[in-house]
Parts: sequence; structure tokens; C-alpha cells
Amino acid sequence: MITEHADPGALVLLANFVSPLAADLAEETTLRRWSEQAPRKLWLMRPDDVLITPVPVSDTFRRYTCLRLGIPEASLTVLTVPDTPHLPMAQAVTAHGLLEPLRTLVRERPEARLLPIALDEAAVRLAADLGIGVAPYEAGGPRPDVVRLVADLNTKTGFRTLAGRLGMRLPEGRECTSADLDRVTAELLTGTKRVVVKPDRSAGGHGMRFVTRGDPRPPLPAGTGERWVVERYVEHTRAVSAQGHAAPGRARVLYDGEMRMSGGSFAGYLCPPCDLPGGARAELADWTLALGRHLAAEGYRGPYSLDAVCAADGTLYALECNVRRTATSTVHALVTRLAGTDRAAPVWAMGTMRAEAAMPFDAAVERLIAAGLDVRPGTDRGVILYVDRPTDDGEWRYVALAPDHGGVDALEIRLAAAFGGHPA
Repeated sequence: MITEHADPGALVLLANFVSPLAADLAEETTLRRWSEQAPRKLWLMRPDDVLITPVPVSDTFRRYTCLRLGIPEASLTVLTVPDTPHLPMAQAVTAHGLLEPLRTLVRERPEARLLPIALDEAAVRLAADLGIGVAPYEAGGPRPDVVRLVADLNTKTGFRTLAGRLGMRLPEGRECTSADLDRVTAELLTGTKRVVVKPDRSAGGHGMRFVTRGDPRPPLPAGTGERWVVERYVEHTRAVSAQGHAAPGRARVLYDGEMRMSGGSFAGYLCPPCDLPGGARAELADWTLALGRHLAAEGYRGPYSLDAVCAADGTLYALECNVRRTATSTVHALVTRLAGTDRAAPVWAMGTMRAEAAMPFDAAVERLIAAGLDVRPGTDRGVILYVDRPTDDGEWRYVALAPDHGGVDALEIRLAAAFGGHPA
């Protein structure tokens, strides 16, 4: 099992959802919404770790997490660094005058290392300012060319270039600037009924649009950048993703699953996938390993993912890669940690749900307990609320785990009944 704590020493977990790797820093509303999920990083923590988060962690969520992980609340340190407009999260630490308090925490943890969500330049500079390494890199940390590689592969254009070299099957597509977007879209629509218009740099499907031949062209979303990719829309039955891990001289596929999508945006995940054609699943694994071997050879260390769609005839098409920790990374880690390593890995599904009415976090937990859905360490069945109480969107984020797919389906039905809600 790949673990964040493979080496000795505490981790300083940087929840840098606000990163130029994910989206243009001018998109403050979107980045702030993503940042609201930062408390989920508590599930990665061990005693003596430090979490740097852009949003506060409630006492109730902290108690809930620590009780289920079996660790003392007082053994964890949480430092809140509010989002700062147009600044990466790592740079905001200095802007808020919190570099010295963080240095004090690091001095108390001699072997501490920084574990960022996204390996951007600001995160590497923060580690250097603190005088600590970047996990899971060897001494000296990631080279500048590795940081540039990560930035490039987190764009649609960078991925398409590499994927073609690695022999992955891609939808027909074109790259262009905002000035040429209408023309390129119209040209592609002469040969296909529908296209997907994607900002070159975006995460989770943000800013993506579907355009059908004959429809009026929708206006460009504000703040989505100057570069675009326009692709032929692939009629598909499944959207899938595999998570890999790159290490010196090798790569591994850690898990794969089916993405739950809503309007082209990521809305959940089922691991492992159910009834995915065997050939498509094997090809997804092969492509993921090829990508990982390339990353490892270039000096990258750590997690990455490959997203694809599977057509009705079983043909797989690669869409993008994410060279960073993804929406599923923490959930997979917490499921593995809760279930333990002495049994078969459980099936799990993550999703969002709207309850019948707003409620505090502890009331939501009481509903889980009353419905017999609560999860404790060493179990492989139940539901975890893996993010703190919803804010504006009212969506509870959960993960359901069970020994099989049917068990997960049953848990999600019982969860909806317990909350009087429905999938978001």
C-alpha cells in the first residue's frame, strides 16, 4: 500500500486548492468553492502532523474524524490561512504573516516534510522557506524542470501532446486561442454533430461546454483563460479514471473506478468500476502505467490520475491527466485506513447529497448512528461524512463502503432515507 507516511517524521499537509495548476487564479468563486473541501485532509493526518487549510475546521468535524481514526484530537495541529485574491495558497501563508508561526511548528518537528495537493512553484518555495523537504521526494526536493513538467501536464494541450507520443487513443481535437475559438468550433462541427469546448487549464470539468451543430454559440465563460481545446464529443457509456503512483524507476496503478458526472463535471466515484468491459479496463491500466513510467523517468514522484471515456462498443478514449492529488486520493486513503490491510479492499462510492433541511454536523452524525450507518476503525461497511458541514451549496459529501457493489447501492439508499434527501 502506498502511504503518505512512508518515511519517518511529521507531515505538513498543504491544502492548496488555490493553485495555478487547477485554474486561473482570477476565478475566485470557483477556487473558494473547491477550498471548502479542505477539512477532508484531516483524514490523512497522524499524530504530530500539521494541516494548513484555507477554511477553518469545526470542532465537531475534528472530533468526528479523530474518533474514527483512533487518534487524540490534541495530537493534530491545524493552521488556517484564508484565501487571498490572486495568490496561490502557499504564497498566502507569507501574505498573512504566518510564515514565522509555521517555522516554529516545523522546528518542533525535526523530520517534517511538506505534502501539497498540487506541486506548484509556490509550494516548492514554501518548503524551501521552511527548510524542509517535499514529500515524497528525495533530498533536494523536486527539480525546477519537474515542477514545469507538472504545470504543463495539468493542461489539456500538454496532456494531448504527451498522450499522442505514448500511443493513447484520443478524440479528434484542435488547440486554439480565444480569438480563434468560434472558427475552430465551426470547422470541427462540419465533420461531427457535437463538440466539447474545454479551457486549457481547468479541473473537475470547470468551464467545459458542449456545443451541438446548429445551436447558437454560447458566450465564453469569464476568467477561463486564453487557450482552449475543442474535441469531437465521444458518445460514451462510462467515464472512468485510474490513479497511479510514480516512484524512482517504476509506476503502479493503485485503483480505478467509474466517475459520476453531472453536466460534464465530476460529481462522484465508484471504485472499482462495475461491469466495465475487460479490454477497456486493461487498456486504462496500460495507459496509466505508461504515463507513470514517463513521469518517473522525468523525476516526478507521487500520485497522478488518467481520465477516459468508454464508448458503447468498449473503445476507450483518453481525455486528460491530473498530475497531483485528486478528488479521490484522500477518500481512497481513508477507506484503506478504516478497513485495515488484513482483509480484501472494500468497494466504495463517493458522492454528494442534499438533505431535507439544514442541520449542524453533529446532528448529521446522529442520523448516521441512528440508521446504523456509522463507520468505525476496522470495519468495511458504512458511511463516512468526509467533509465538514456544507456551507452555501447545502451538499453533504459522503463515502459509502461495503464488501460488494450491491452493498454500496443499499447503503446509498439508506443514507438518502436517513437524511430525507436525494443525490445532488
